[in-house]
Amino acid sequence: MGLVNWIVATSLIVGLVSGLPARIHIGGLFEHDDEEMEIVFRTAVDWVNMNHTLLSNSRLFASIEKLYSEDGLKTNDLSCKLLEKGLSAIFGPQSEMPSMHVQSICDDLEVLHVQSRWEHLLNRDKLSINLYPNPSVINEAFVRILNLWNWRDFVIVYEEDDAIIRLKDILVYGERAGWNMKLYKFPSSQYYRQTFWKIKNDFEKANTIIDYRIVLDVSRKNLYTVLKSAQQVGMMTEHQKYLITSLDLHTIDLEDFQYGKTNITGVRLVQDRTVLERNKVFDDVLKEVNLRLSRRNSPPLKTLKTEAALMYDAIILFANAMERMDLAKNISAFPPISCQLMNKGIDGTTLFNFMKNTQLQSPGLTGVVRFDVEGFRSEFFMDIIYLTPTGLIEIGNMTWSPNFRWVVQMSQAEAVNTSDFQFVELENRFFRVTTILTDPYVMYRESSKKMQGNARFEGFAIDLLNALADYLHFTYEIQPVKDSKYGRKNAITGVWDGMIGEVINQDADLAIADVTITTERLTGVDFTLPFMQTGISILFKKPTTKVTSLFSFLSPFSGEVWLLVMAAYTFISISYFLVGRLSPYEWANPHPCRQNDQVEENVFSLLNSMWFAIGSLMQQGSDIAPTAMSTRAITSIWYFFCLIMISSYTANLAAFLTVEKLVSPIENVEDLAKQEKIKYGCLGSGSTRGFFQRSNMTTYKRIYQFMEKHADEVYMAKNSEGINKVKQGNYAYFMEATSIEYNTERECNLTQIGGLLDNKGYGIALRKNSSALRAWLSGGILKLQEQGHLHTFKERWWKEKKGGGSCSQSSKSSGSVNELGLGNVGGVFVVMLLGIVLSAMMGIIEFLWFQRKLQKETDMSLFKLLLREIKCAVTCGSSSKPAPKLKSRKSEEEPTKALPGYNSLY
Repeated sequence: MGLVNWIVATSLIVGLVSGLPARIHIGGLFEHDDEEMEIVFRTAVDWVNMNHTLLSNSRLFASIEKLYSEDGLKTNDLSCKLLEKGLSAIFGPQSEMPSMHVQSICDDLEVLHVQSRWEHLLNRDKLSINLYPNPSVINEAFVRILNLWNWRDFVIVYEEDDAIIRLKDILVYGERAGWNMKLYKFPSSQYYRQTFWKIKNDFEKANTIIDYRIVLDVSRKNLYTVLKSAQQVGMMTEHQKYLITSLDLHTIDLEDFQYGKTNITGVRLVQDRTVLERNKVFDDVLKEVNLRLSRRNSPPLKTLKTEAALMYDAIILFANAMERMDLAKNISAFPPISCQLMNKGIDGTTLFNFMKNTQLQSPGLTGVVRFDVEGFRSEFFMDIIYLTPTGLIEIGNMTWSPNFRWVVQMSQAEAVNTSDFQFVELENRFFRVTTILTDPYVMYRESSKKMQGNARFEGFAIDLLNALADYLHFTYEIQPVKDSKYGRKNAITGVWDGMIGEVINQDADLAIADVTITTERLTGVDFTLPFMQTGISILFKKPTTKVTSLFSFLSPFSGEVWLLVMAAYTFISISYFLVGRLSPYEWANPHPCRQNDQVEENVFSLLNSMWFAIGSLMQQGSDIAPTAMSTRAITSIWYFFCLIMISSYTANLAAFLTVEKLVSPIENVEDLAKQEKIKYGCLGSGSTRGFFQRSNMTTYKRIYQFMEKHADEVYMAKNSEGINKVKQGNYAYFMEATSIEYNTERECNLTQIGGLLDNKGYGIALRKNSSALRAWLSGGILKLQEQGHLHTFKERWWKEKKGGGSCSQSSKSSGSVNELGLGNVGGVFVVMLLGIVLSAMMGIIEFLWFQRKLQKETDMSLFKLLLREIKCAVTCGSSSKPAPKLKSRKSEEEPTKALPGYNSLY
C-alpha cells in the first residue's frame, strides 16, 4: 500500500512540474519560393528550444510543407498531411486563397491557425489569430499622415483589385473631407511606365499643382520595379512626393532613388532598434538567418520583411502561450488528426484563448504584441521613415492604442530635412504684421464699401501673405507702421525706427513690404529668403529735345549697307562690260544701211555700262538696250536689286523723318556725378542712402557728398515725393529698379537711366534667432516661387492693375526707328550675286555656241578662232572689231551677204 501511494504522489508531482508533452509539433506551410519565411520559422523554433527558461521540459518540432501553387485541393492535402503528425498549430501560408483554405480546415478540426499576413476580413474565425495589424487601423494611420501633410489633391496608384478594399477607409474619409483624389491602376507589370506617363500628362494638363502627390500601393516584390519605372519617365524628382503603403519599404534597395530629392515616405512595423540603440534580438536573428542562407548559397539579407518578423514573434508568442497553458491545464499530447475521419483536436480552443491573452514579456521584432477579443493586435508601434541621400531615416513614430487611437510624435532633429513634416508646431499660429503703404506692395483697397481688418489692404505683399497663409496654415493681422519709415538705426542712440524697430520691440511679429535685406538690418532682425530681387537705379524724366542732322538722308541704311551698294554698282557695271563684250549677240553693224562696212560695234563699253547701271539705280532710263539673253538676265537681276533697295530706302527714310530721336542729358550714374545742373537724391530713411554712405567707390562717394550737401532739397520722406520732383524736371531720383519699373509703366514721361548699381533682395523681417520660423516661411516662399505664383503676382500688380501696361503699349506704337543693316537686306545682295553668276554662265554658253557655228563658215581652226575672240572681248581699248570672213562669200561685190547670216546664227 505504501508503494502505491508513493507512485501516485510521484506522478502528481511530475504532473505539476510539466503537463506538456516532451515533443510539441507545429506545422509550417509556406510558398516554395519564400526562403526567408521558412528560415525565420526554423530560427525561431531553434531559439525557443535553446532558451531554457521557456518550455524547459518540452521541445518544439517543426514540420514544413511547401506550396507550389494556389490550388485548393493541393493546399487541403498538404494541410491534412501536417495534421496527421499531431500538430498543436499551423503557421502560414502567406497567400490569400491557400490561407483561407487552411483557416477553414483548422476551424473545422479545432486546431489553432496562426497568421502573419494582411487580411481584409474584419470578423475573425474562432481559431485563427493574426499578428498583422488590423487593416482599418493601418488605414487610419495613413489618413493621419495625409492630414499631417495637408494633402488635399493627390492620386492613388495601385496594381491589385484588393487595394480598393485595403484603401477603402482612406477613400471614404477623403470623400467625406472633400479631398480631390484620382485613382490609377497598373494594367500589368508591363505597363508601369505607360501609367506613369498618363499620370504625368494629366498633371501637366490640369496645371493645378507643381508637386505630384502620389499614394502608391503595390506589393513588395514589385515595389522596386514600379519606382524604377517612375524614374525612367521623370517621375522621381524633387517635384514628386510618394507615400508608400507597403510596410516593407525598408527592405527595398533605394540607392537608385536617394539622390534624386524625391520625397519618399513610408511606415515600418519592424523594430530593428530600440529608443537609443540597435535591437540586439533583431541583429542576432538577422545574423542567424544570413548564416543559414549562406549554407544554401543564397544572398544575405540587409533586414527582415514584415511578414517574416511577424512570423518570428508568432513563434515566441506561441511558446509563451504554451507555457501559460501548462500552468492551467495538463496536456499529455496533441493527437494526430485525420481529415477523412474528421476527428477534432482537443486543446485548439484553449490554446487560442491563451494566445489572445498572452503578452510578450519583452518587445519582439515588431514591438509590443497584445491582442483584442477578436484576435487582432490591439497595441503596436510604427516608425515613420523618410528617404534621404544617406538612406532611410526615422523622422517620427506612431503609437496605436484603442483608447487614444494614433499618437504621432515627430523627431524635429530628423524632420528638419523633410518638406511635409517640418514645422508642424508652427501651423495655426497668429502673427502681427507691420507694413508701410507703398505702391504696389501695400495699398488701401479702392472700394465703395467700408472695409475692415486685412480687407482694407491690397497689393503684391498682401497677395504674398495670403498665399503663404494658405500654404502654411497661419493667420495674421496687418498694422501700418506708425512713423511711416522702413527702419534705420540711430548712429548715436542705437535705436531702430520704422518697421524694423517695431519687430525688434515686439510690437509686431513680421514686417513685409519692399524691405531691403542689408547687413546693418541683419544685426537687428532676421530675414527670410528674398521673395524679389532688385537693385538701385536712376529714375529720370524723359527728354523732349529732337535731334536733327545735315545728313539724315543717309540714316535709312547702315554704313556697311551703303558700302555694299557702291560695291554692287561697281560689280554690276563690270559684269555688263565683260558679259556684253563676250556675248557675240551684242556685236552688230552700227550702220545697217551701209552693208559694205566690214565693222561691228559693241554698245557696252565701260562708261556705257556704268551709265546704264546708274540710270537703272536712279530709276531713270537710257538709250542703251541689251539684246543678248545673258545681258538681259543681268539687267533683270539688277532691276530686282534696285526695286528692293529703293523701296526699303524710301520707307525707312520716311520713318526717320517723322520719328523724333530724343537724347538724354545723362546716360549713366557717372554722367550724373560729373555735373551739378541736375540735382539727385533718394529716400531719406531707406537703405539706398546707406548704400551710398558705406560705398568705397569714388563715384558713389561723390554722389553721397553731393546729397549730404543739399540734404534739404534732395532727400525725400516718401518715394511718391521723389517721383513728383522728377516730373518737375532737372532732378534724378535713386530708388529700387522694381519701383522704377512700376512707375514707368504708368508715367509715360518717366524712364530708367542706366543699369543697376547693386544687387539686393526684399525679404520678410522677423525677430532675431527665429531660425525655425525663418526656415518655415522661406520654405513657403520657395514653394510659391517654384509654382510661379510670385511671377503671377508681379505681373498682376506691375502690368495689369492700377493702370499698368499703358506706357508699354504706347512705347511699342511709337517705337524708335533703326537703320537697316546687312541682316535686313543682305538677302538681296546674295540674290544679285547668284544672278550675275548665272548670267555669266549664259554668256559663256552663247560665246562657245556661236564660235562653233562660225568655225564652219571660216578657214580658221576652232582654237585660233576662240583665242582671237577672247582677246578681242577682254581688250578694253576698242568697242569695234572687223566682221568675220565667211566661206560662203561669192565675190567682193557681195561682201555683206554674210552679215545677215552672221546675225541670223542666233
